[in-house]
Amino acid sequence: MDVLDLARLQFGLTGSLHFLFVVLTLGLAPLVAIMHTRWVISGRPQHERMTRFWGQIYVTNYALGIVTGLVMEFQFGLSWSGLSHYAGDVFGAPLAMETLVAFFLESTFLGLWIFGWHRLPKWAHLACIWVVTLTAYASAFFIMVANSFLQNPVGSVVRGDHLELTDFGALLTNKALLFAFPHVIGAGLFTGAFVMIGASAYQLLRRTAEQEFFTSSLRTGVVVAVLGLLVTVGFGYAQFAVVQPGKFEGDTGAALGLGFMILIGDLLMLVVLFLMLPVIYWLPRWRWTHPLLLMMTPLPFLAAVLGWMAREIGRQPWMIWERLSVADAMSPGLTPGMITMSLIGFTAVLGLLAVVDYLLIARAVRRGPAAPALGAHPDADTRAHALTY
Repeated sequence: MDVLDLARLQFGLTGSLHFLFVVLTLGLAPLVAIMHTRWVISGRPQHERMTRFWGQIYVTNYALGIVTGLVMEFQFGLSWSGLSHYAGDVFGAPLAMETLVAFFLESTFLGLWIFGWHRLPKWAHLACIWVVTLTAYASAFFIMVANSFLQNPVGSVVRGDHLELTDFGALLTNKALLFAFPHVIGAGLFTGAFVMIGASAYQLLRRTAEQEFFTSSLRTGVVVAVLGLLVTVGFGYAQFAVVQPGKFEGDTGAALGLGFMILIGDLLMLVVLFLMLPVIYWLPRWRWTHPLLLMMTPLPFLAAVLGWMAREIGRQPWMIWERLSVADAMSPGLTPGMITMSLIGFTAVLGLLAVVDYLLIARAVRRGPAAPALGAHPDADTRAHALTY
């Protein structure tokens, strides 16, 4: 492989691994916020336990996902300085907004939510998790603004050897963005919902003592999966009305990725809408269905990665559609050896983080909601420490 193919492979692998974290974060954040809202309104201990259990899984995924995002930012300077030089004035603006939203607002309010249990007033504490959810969506929005500019470079003009931003509003109303952003949000919702369904099915299959807890979680997951799938599939098909002519015709990989993504999405929608939703009341009791629900859990992740790859590969050979080629966007002076070393390093680190993430989530699911660390009362830690002596 030449240096260009290696650089593309590196970004594709690291981008796919990073997106696995992102899509779950976007799905679990609103679910945890809804559970917290139900707890504040009802005061039921069951809703508090659900908030703490699923919130701990969300926090685990978020914390490890931040590291993978840093690797993605680093690659722009390492391998794609041509993009930064040519379109940094335009492409960098939404990325800067995303950084401010993600690393300042989202992280700050998530910290307040994590450490605010038993310290903040209940409504202020609830507001924190909703701000976290909204800023997570805002972060995804600005990332999609930047990506949509690559697909359809609006709001800019050529000045000499680079692009200048002339209309920021055009970036925010880009036709490549308007359907793509809801599509990503819907994908996040049904991914988070399927993780909840799969985890609940696992515990119910084991005849857990927490029957009520995981029965409620499974039913919640099914309802959210229906909503997420309808949004994903609806806005997914709507994008064909604004996609560039011939985008998926010249690359077999893009066409295959698109086809399998559509197949998975349509299959899951049929299963959830016509097989799971009508029997939602009995589904937690039908143990014969639980292995099937477990096997379906990875499918939303696979569909999300295939969709991302189809969107990016279909743009080739352009980095910015009909403005900047991928070859011209690559940093000068790179050698195959340099890219190979960074490819191995990045893939190993991100792959390890993904494995650790899923092992920690699996461990939390296996242990159940008995005593999650998130939201534990400070006095409980003191008593538990005293009992060990």
